[in-house]
Amino acid sequence: MITKLWTIEQILNATGGELAAGPAGAEFAGISIDSRQISGNELFVAVKGATHDGHAFVPEISDKGVRGIVINRHQFSKMIRDRISPGVSCVLVDDTTKALGDLAAFHLRRFPIPMVCVTGSNGKTTTKEMTALVLGEKFNTLKTAGNLNNEFGVPLTLFCLNSSHEAAVIELGMNHPGEIRRLSEICRPDIGVITNVGPAHLEGLGSVNAVMAAKGEMIENLKTDGIIILNGDDDHCRQLGKASLRKVIFYGQSADADVRATEIADIENTTTFALRLPEENCVITISAPGRFMVSNALAAAAVGHLNGLNARQIKSGIEKFRPVSGRMDIKKSRKGFFIIDDSYNANPGSMKAAITTLASVKGNQKGALVAGDMLELGGQAELLHEQIGAFAARSGVNRLFLTGKYAASFKKGAQQQGMAEEDIIIGDKFELVKSLVQYLGPEDWVVVKGSRSAKMDEIVAQLEAKDASAA
Repeated sequence: MITKLWTIEQILNATGGELAAGPAGAEFAGISIDSRQISGNELFVAVKGATHDGHAFVPEISDKGVRGIVINRHQFSKMIRDRISPGVSCVLVDDTTKALGDLAAFHLRRFPIPMVCVTGSNGKTTTKEMTALVLGEKFNTLKTAGNLNNEFGVPLTLFCLNSSHEAAVIELGMNHPGEIRRLSEICRPDIGVITNVGPAHLEGLGSVNAVMAAKGEMIENLKTDGIIILNGDDDHCRQLGKASLRKVIFYGQSADADVRATEIADIENTTTFALRLPEENCVITISAPGRFMVSNALAAAAVGHLNGLNARQIKSGIEKFRPVSGRMDIKKSRKGFFIIDDSYNANPGSMKAAITTLASVKGNQKGALVAGDMLELGGQAELLHEQIGAFAARSGVNRLFLTGKYAASFKKGAQQQGMAEEDIIIGDKFELVKSLVQYLGPEDWVVVKGSRSAKMDEIVAQLEAKDASAA
């Protein structure tokens, strides 16, 4: 394994910056934005995040022995300049966040490997995980760790590339127009995947059509011979496919899909389906409930097929998948009921998928939905919560446990579909846990879901706690 060094010349070429101080011959073993964990042989890029501005830590890391810093030229004031230790190379740029991405793009070009980028309103993390497992059957594959899918996380992932890697699968997140364009500009994917388009991040984007346009920004930055893989069961993805100037591969359940699933079945806590590739077929079992998981697996299968993997290798990769914590992760309480932990995040599309999964796995047992707020929905928030409440009632959920600002809207929708008052519980998290443990018995099911800032994982933790049965 070879790790590339960074020279000042390369840093200046990548960023278009200027060397304001320090030796021009300095070299660095890596790049960091974390003043707490940076080592002396790394270059520090002083980015401004949501809560901290890296420029505030420049004097501190200079004192720690860091020998190279990238700084916004407008913040290279006398105060900072005079507090930087002698011999530290200071590169000035107009925008340190852009510089971070430019450095990542430069680094990526040093390793000409297949680049796969995954985005979508729902399912992108699971699809990323499955895709990496599939490609891992043939290639040493770098993948996005955790949720490092933004303008800071994507570059930090790319900086991990070294000579041992043979492919990369990078997740692209989004909460404002232009973000996917910038991230895909950094990555220049050979293959792009869009899992679906739905009402997520409406607060920043305004409409589902705007979400579609934002997701489609990735297509603009595919390589000239790049391929876009789209969910053929999603109307908005179909629209993107019609407008694409790149080669399009559709996956889904429709007869015209290039990579198709048939004979989908739920068996205990797994989902099986027949995978139909252009020249091969096989049966795959996913170690997770929910038919929506099949869509994620098809996207991964399409990527594998385009990279020369056969059906046996694709099957092996997908069947190694295990749910990511907080994303359809099934647990069993001490009392014997099943908890579907889908607490990591939520929007209307993923909420519907979780409700559909609950309805399919509970059988004749009781099924409860614990729902927190879905955020970033702008002026449509109350209506969309109301619609999900109605959907839950129609889907056969036996009881709702609601918390948050939009609980009343959720309840209103459920009652409009005939759900009884006594089957809709509103309260804080402690109250909901207490009611849940009293309501659920052995072999019953509960799904817990809400936006990340709603911290619905706290309910999962309480339900799993040793004393939960005595709540």
